[in-house]
Amino acid sequence: MSEYNILVINPGSTSDEVSFFKGRRLIFHKVVRYSPEDLKPFENQKVTAQFEMRKNLVLEALKENNIAIEEVQAVIGRGGLVKPIESGTYEVDETLEKDLKEGVMGDHPSNLGGLIAKSIAKIHGIKAFIADPVVVDEMDPIARYSGMPENPRISIFHALNQKRVGRHAARQLGKPYEECRLIVMHGGGGISIGAHKDGRVIDVNNALDGEGPFTPQRSGGVPAGGLVKMCFSGKYTLEEIKLKLKGRGGLAAYTGTSDMIAIRKYIDTGEVVEKSGLDPNRVTREKAKEAILAMSYQIAKEIGAMACVLEGKVDAIVLTGGIVREEDYVTAELRRRVEWIAPVIVYPGGDEMSALRLACETALKNPKKIKKY
Repeated sequence: MSEYNILVINPGSTSDEVSFFKGRRLIFHKVVRYSPEDLKPFENQKVTAQFEMRKNLVLEALKENNIAIEEVQAVIGRGGLVKPIESGTYEVDETLEKDLKEGVMGDHPSNLGGLIAKSIAKIHGIKAFIADPVVVDEMDPIARYSGMPENPRISIFHALNQKRVGRHAARQLGKPYEECRLIVMHGGGGISIGAHKDGRVIDVNNALDGEGPFTPQRSGGVPAGGLVKMCFSGKYTLEEIKLKLKGRGGLAAYTGTSDMIAIRKYIDTGEVVEKSGLDPNRVTREKAKEAILAMSYQIAKEIGAMACVLEGKVDAIVLTGGIVREEDYVTAELRRRVEWIAPVIVYPGGDEMSALRLACETALKNPKKIKKY
């Protein structure tokens, strides 16, 4: 079979994305966003408590678009926080399903991707997959050293989109991805910068909770001594410190919002977007601009570090994710600082749904490429 009807499910912290493809043709794409009120009934519960609600939304999306469940030939979900694995596409078997339910590396809505996919696939005996979850781990042993044996560096990053654009860049360069040396930066709410060498991400910052540049909502690598003092000062609870690291750190801490569009509008015109959270009493337009440029400065420093990992032999620097749409304050600044290292290739945004569809199609056409968890 040359084409497959594939259902793609991508659960996130505050939204769900559902797409249905016939071959490469997108039949529908639906985004459901959740307000704090929508998720309030699930506070202080494991994310699996949201399973039925989110599964029903997927089934409703099929019904709304007149897609019978029998038309679906395979289902793929966003990969969650399972045990560290190699890059690739994995069939959701009993072991993988169990670890997704337990959240062995953390409790996050992405864990529901494989679970919902498996549940729907069981309805009429088709296959369910995940691909390139955030815990993809291909780091060299030397890259794991942190200075604390009991606290090694770990690989948590935007593997799905980094691998996608890495392969796109390789085609643009006219070389197999497995023969390229690339530095890939994915920039969204979190930012990851990976050194891709011969098809493996041999080093990358932990984009989830504590390495690399600060981001729209994460603090990145902060001065360790100062953080320790804050933790033991008695001024902050554990939850407050966690929010400073992830959720209310970075640009949100400096400006009151992680909304890059709202920050840019404020810088350019002085207008404050309603309900964005931006606080003009906290930050002037000049300081807001400085904060974005500081974030770009830190991204450039991390790109420079990854150039050292690749021993200066870099085919291209690839920029992707939502923040590279900010040409004036991010992309242009990064070009200015790093283009001397290697040519810069830009792929704004991140088409995770198409990447998942392609991973699923490839697995169906080449069953030998399906990996076992």
